[in-house]
Amino acid sequence: MRIGIPKETLQEEKRVALAPAGVDALVKAGHTVFIENEAGLGSHFTNQDYESVGATIVYSPEEVYQRSELITKVTPLTDDVVGYIQDNQILFSFLHLAVGRKNIIDKLLEKNVTAISYELIEKNDNLPVLQSISEIAGQLAIQVGSKFLKSDVPSGRGILLGGIPGVAPAAVVILGAGVVGFNAARAAYSMGAQVIVLDKDLRRLRRIEHSLSKNITTVVANPLTLARGVKFADLFIGAIQIKGEKSPHLVTEEMVKTMKEGAVIVDVAIDQGGCVETSYPTTISNPTFIKHNVIHYCVPNIPALVARTASYGLTNASIEYVLNIANNGLSNALLGDVGLSKGVCTYNGSCSNEIIADTFDLEYRRLHIFSTN
Repeated sequence: MRIGIPKETLQEEKRVALAPAGVDALVKAGHTVFIENEAGLGSHFTNQDYESVGATIVYSPEEVYQRSELITKVTPLTDDVVGYIQDNQILFSFLHLAVGRKNIIDKLLEKNVTAISYELIEKNDNLPVLQSISEIAGQLAIQVGSKFLKSDVPSGRGILLGGIPGVAPAAVVILGAGVVGFNAARAAYSMGAQVIVLDKDLRRLRRIEHSLSKNITTVVANPLTLARGVKFADLFIGAIQIKGEKSPHLVTEEMVKTMKEGAVIVDVAIDQGGCVETSYPTTISNPTFIKHNVIHYCVPNIPALVARTASYGLTNASIEYVLNIANNGLSNALLGDVGLSKGVCTYNGSCSNEIIADTFDLEYRRLHIFSTN
């Protein structure tokens, strides 16, 4: 199969869909890989790194898409990028279509694209590709949050996350005990912060206590406990994720108004619309804004801050799915892996994801695959 890796076009996005090790696996399996010139440079992978494992360098995004049967990329589609996609192409990416624009989905349907969303692929009740990125996002949420608590930041509270003897540490309140929340809690606790984690799922809260520490306070999330937690927080991490859906605004504007002056919100859920009512997307170069005297950090592609680690992590998690389709064909791969098939959003000109269909008032058709054997 012919596989293409375009250079990411999102502002300040330095990740690449496959590291050279992933390309090596595909080439050794007999496939052809086209990669756009300097697509890996932001992650410190050179053209020579890719050529040494058998990739072919091409010099425009148009050529990558025109020569490839399967495209693997990182960030959601834009109007420009969707214009490059060819009829009947297979697409792997983080798509977040439920919070995207309808014209993007319409183009995918018009071109009979099989669009597979990394964040929807399942395996053993987990989301394996999303998990690799969420582990990074959880750790980074604490790093960037602690940065904006410092005094050299406009309106910063001037608080050391871990405190010192005789001076209390920062109160870090985390909404959500999934992969992002777990990793954020671990990072904050290891730095000496006072950590409080809220979630509706008692099993997740037990995992926090059993795997990390009973010194981390776990609280069942409801409007009352959430309002108290938000008010208490020096650093608040929004770490909820509902598979394939827009995140609900659980933290209201009225709650934000009760926060300490100079407190920090890191809304990691912003790529799914955000879980804080006052949030809106920001960028890596201009990551924050102040609303009601509270610093908001709302970067949708926060793992791009550590592009090389993130590119390796994405490659490790995604390569088995790319290889499966390349080796066995699309139909057989989807038939043989139910978890992979759950990532399919559009197929054969139809919307095969019920949530996306409901969101944009599209006809929903269940995925019907026939073996090519």
